[in-house]
Amino acid sequence: MPTPSHLSSKDPRYFDFRAARRVPETHAWPGLHEHPVVDGRAGAGEDAVPVVDMRDPGAAEAVARAAEQWGAFLLEGHGVSRELLQRVEARIAGMFALPAQEKMRAVRRPGDSCGYGSPPISSFFAKSMWSEGYTFSPANLRSDLRKLWPKQGHDYRLFCDVMEEFHGEMRALSDRLMELFLAALGLTGEQAAAVEAEHRIAETMTATMHLNWYPKCPDPKRALGLIAHTDSGFFTFVLQSLVPGLQLFRHGPDRWVTVPADVQDAFVVNVGDLFQILTNGRFHSVYHRAVVNRDSDRISLGYFLGPPADTKVAPLREAVGRTGGKPAYRAVTWPEYMAVRKKAFTTGASALKMVAVVSNAADDDDTATDDGLLS
Repeated sequence: MPTPSHLSSKDPRYFDFRAARRVPETHAWPGLHEHPVVDGRAGAGEDAVPVVDMRDPGAAEAVARAAEQWGAFLLEGHGVSRELLQRVEARIAGMFALPAQEKMRAVRRPGDSCGYGSPPISSFFAKSMWSEGYTFSPANLRSDLRKLWPKQGHDYRLFCDVMEEFHGEMRALSDRLMELFLAALGLTGEQAAAVEAEHRIAETMTATMHLNWYPKCPDPKRALGLIAHTDSGFFTFVLQSLVPGLQLFRHGPDRWVTVPADVQDAFVVNVGDLFQILTNGRFHSVYHRAVVNRDSDRISLGYFLGPPADTKVAPLREAVGRTGGKPAYRAVTWPEYMAVRKKAFTTGASALKMVAVVSNAADDDDTATDDGLLS
């Protein structure tokens, strides 16, 4: 796990979590305990987080249930080796253990999508989160990481090699999971192949990787590792260390469900907002957060999948036919939706409600069409 790092107090952008003996007001969040927290391990009854095994002949049905009822599930039988996952986690830990002045070489500046710093979502909130992060595009991995390792030495090469290997495995897994999602919508293999041939959803998906370090905290009841939110894209794979911290929000009654971290080699899969749009609301995105604890650091990696920036996303014709016959959302690109999300964060509104179809006027060019995902 990362070890203490220090930076001169002359740089106000860096907060030394290791040196903190209390949670300052800048990092103290109100209202963290308005809802109870329950255990999501197997045997927890209706609060047990669903588990999907890709090797199971009934995997599509299990995905459908989980995506409809939870918006998330634990994925087993995915074929990514434990040995690779261990190397990925070790490289992440080593990166966050770098001295602060080295990490700050890659600090994410306003307007940047990649780099080191607080979670990108933090810019919408007055309070700071108890975490450090690093975001990069696998497509530009080596150039992105040169900001952190300008001399491109051994650690740089080892980190890039491991992450490129992981990206290759995850990109292939993403295609397989997309096939499973289409089957979960009720499409036959032939129908799913026709959807992919028409819309090239899996073929054109883009990936982003976000690494997280959640240091142990002297007063975890006052701090928060990652604010509650939904993911914006299609779906996200989450690799987490053996320290629990990811929580999913459920209604009836309102509560937070802690995702077990000891399901060996399993990924957490979160459905994102654009996938809710693509499936016309049948599969829903999940509201989730990350909490911290007093005794242990926690590491996670989010592998985010979504459409190209210039692609309009609208409900698939095949999904509309199974959810009442009318599109529930208008067509949006990912950047357009992110602009809506920004407005929603600042006003307290729901971004998905803001792109919901409220009029079926035939001359409304922004209304979702029967063609589904548009190019």
